[in-house]
Amino acid sequence: MQAAGTMAVIPESPLLRDYPPPAGRVDEMLLADGSIRESWRYLAEALEGLGPDALRQRHQQARRLLRERGVTYNVYGDPQGSERLWELDPVPLVLSSDEWAEVETGLHRRAELFNLILRDIYGPQELIRRGVLPQELVYAHPGFLRPCHPYSDATEYPLTLYAADLARGADGRFCVVGDRTQSPSGAGYALENRVVMTRILPSLFRESRVHRLALFFHQLRGALAELAPNRDEDQPRVVLLTPGLMNETYFEHSFLAGYLGYTLVEGGDLTVRDGRVWLRSMRRLEPVDVILRRLDDDYCDAVELRRDSMLGVPGLTEVVRRGRVAVANPLGAGVLENPALKAYLPAISRFFLGRDLDLPSVRTWWCGDPESCRYVLDNLDKLVIKSIYRGVGQSPVFGAALGDDQRRALAERIRARPQTYVGQEHGQLSSVPALSETGLSPRPAVMRTFMVGRKGGYSVMPGGLARVAPSMDSLSVSNQVGGLSKDIWIQATEPVREVSLMPSVSETYSGSEVRVMLPPAASENLFWMGRYAERAELSIRMLRAVLRLHRAVVEYDDWVDQRVLGTLQQALTRVTATFPGFAGPEAEARMADPMPELSSLVFDGRRTGTLAFNLHAMLNAANGVRDRLSTDTLRVLTTIRMRLSSARSSSDLVFRDLPAELDELITLLAALRGLEQDGMVHGQGWRFLDMGRRIERGLLTGTLLRATLLTPVDARVEPGMLEALLGCLESLAAYRRQYHDAPRVDTVLRLVLVSEVNPRALGFQLTRLVEALHSLPSDQQEPDVLSVEQRLVLEAQTSLRLGDCANLAEPSGDPLERAALRQLLELAGRDLQAAAQQLALSYFTDQEGPRPLGEPSPGNVAGASQ
Repeated sequence: MQAAGTMAVIPESPLLRDYPPPAGRVDEMLLADGSIRESWRYLAEALEGLGPDALRQRHQQARRLLRERGVTYNVYGDPQGSERLWELDPVPLVLSSDEWAEVETGLHRRAELFNLILRDIYGPQELIRRGVLPQELVYAHPGFLRPCHPYSDATEYPLTLYAADLARGADGRFCVVGDRTQSPSGAGYALENRVVMTRILPSLFRESRVHRLALFFHQLRGALAELAPNRDEDQPRVVLLTPGLMNETYFEHSFLAGYLGYTLVEGGDLTVRDGRVWLRSMRRLEPVDVILRRLDDDYCDAVELRRDSMLGVPGLTEVVRRGRVAVANPLGAGVLENPALKAYLPAISRFFLGRDLDLPSVRTWWCGDPESCRYVLDNLDKLVIKSIYRGVGQSPVFGAALGDDQRRALAERIRARPQTYVGQEHGQLSSVPALSETGLSPRPAVMRTFMVGRKGGYSVMPGGLARVAPSMDSLSVSNQVGGLSKDIWIQATEPVREVSLMPSVSETYSGSEVRVMLPPAASENLFWMGRYAERAELSIRMLRAVLRLHRAVVEYDDWVDQRVLGTLQQALTRVTATFPGFAGPEAEARMADPMPELSSLVFDGRRTGTLAFNLHAMLNAANGVRDRLSTDTLRVLTTIRMRLSSARSSSDLVFRDLPAELDELITLLAALRGLEQDGMVHGQGWRFLDMGRRIERGLLTGTLLRATLLTPVDARVEPGMLEALLGCLESLAAYRRQYHDAPRVDTVLRLVLVSEVNPRALGFQLTRLVEALHSLPSDQQEPDVLSVEQRLVLEAQTSLRLGDCANLAEPSGDPLERAALRQLLELAGRDLQAAAQQLALSYFTDQEGPRPLGEPSPGNVAGASQ
């Protein structure tokens, strides 16, 4: 007989037949008798019909989607590189509506309790006065920030965001194993998991009546808007503060910023003036009302919190103290992440709420209490030992995994500083089915749930992020040690109305146009993304030309091709600045056997100037502005990254496959260029990207012309040299359409140097730069006064326009040299380099630096009257 409301496992099932019920654990899919839970029945039947092969195909589709969307996670200290593809298991974790209702109630009360604790610790401190909470757990913990005491009473829910890690124990009940209150991570990954799951299992998701996640993010935006000090404003300015590219969850920061419509900023993009926080944007200062931070508490302010921090905003604490900016979560919220707090939560709950918590914490003993310390020391082999401090080198220690000597050493450390350790019960986590090579296998799992507090209470995300251990023997469930993730499906009792994952315009804007803020870091990343892309493009074209000529020389031994090849090899070294290469000592030997040098120029990412180096630099710059790039652009960038990671540096690849590989890369870069032109709004962000391209293309064109045309060559060699030059500058077809005779130096210069209609000519780049610079905001008081960078580019353009190609092509002196051409190219190169440096000074750096809180700001502050 099978229990009511369950379904027995079908013996003939190719997917579930060999799924082993884990001994001593609760399984999320199976009951103790091996039958399937009611909430899993529909999913199990669907997986049965799908079969293992089709499920693996869906898993590969999920990996492809995650790769195309650039969903990554940074692993600290990995010698193979920090960035890893986010891993998503295709089998969701399912909870029934009734069970979730109980969990949700418990989460509400727990979040309310933590909010009360936070307000008390940074307020009247009744818990300490009444002896409910030992003062050492507050005052001695680094998460308690004295400069932040007291909090303002104006905010009912200072703990805006709260996350809890849930685990189901052997008794079948959920308990909380971790609380996240500083800047909880994972909500963005949960949303990405949901997007991918709806793509790979669309009908199954729809028919399973799964609660949507979008409303949670709508609540988050509403809560942040309510925090704004200027409540009368329809459009509070909210920014998302990130530590930067190397943070383990940087992808989530950029994804949430783009999804929520906030500006992603780093600490250097913000400054304190006149008792407010401002965002430096295009030579203006834009006021900031709310900061959604993904930065640890003490790193947020180098003035009052952590002097060695280079990530935060100097003076931020004082502005918060004055109530001129809101920070979510508030500075100092990290004190609630002290694991020793769990030992006192039952008493705190009774003190504040008059009842026990519905969701208990994992049993915890604080070693600062003598009796609890004795218990911990007597049971080290059964407990997990944790430091009350979070950070590098503070990983949990599992007593059962230690040898006798290690256990004795741990006991000595605890006796030396008992107040810094806690012991926690090490229970058996429930298992979930995860796809493996043999089918479905049980794996331990932890669920992270998210809450947002605003007027009226806390809202719980109906789902969350499940983290799955890499194997049943794993003691830790963490992405840092190779864990997987799962989407959590909360079943509804009735059909769920489809809700767009993207927020509606009416919930964000009042209808008026909002000024788009462009932080200096974003401007700089876009600028350099364009520059490195141009370097990579010209490198590929020159490499293809060199390889083609090398093949011709090997096959036909033509001395003209050999002379052209030698000149082009030297030009390749000069353009890429990869000296000595083909232009320094032992150049003749490298020219005679060029393949090792060419292989290095393509594959050696550690060598500045190589193709791999430039592409990696372009990808890193693009990663810094991924919130401003379209999905198709991210897909192209991901494809480039994949091709780089799969490339093999070998002579066989150079000879046989390299030309085709270079063709693929140039096609991808051309697609990227097209998406920039047609897929981005031509605002200030796009303008910096385009200016980076124009400056770099102008500089590279000038360098190539200097390397090939300054010294006259044999009349029999010159046509071949000019044809190769035109090919590298993608202008050979245009030349043939415009001129019907063999290439000459003067006509080539007209097309690739002075022309203002050829997109590859230096004249074209200068014309576009003049237009772009004219549209940038300037700090000049008089509108007719040119900026420094405008004057530099205009000088180069004027000199170019005054140049006579026939005169530039005429050699003179002894030895013969095109001196007028050299002078013109050097002037243009010097002016372009100076213009690039001036752009950096004007738009990428803070020339004024931080100012005292009471000192008046310059008159170029936007919205200073507010």
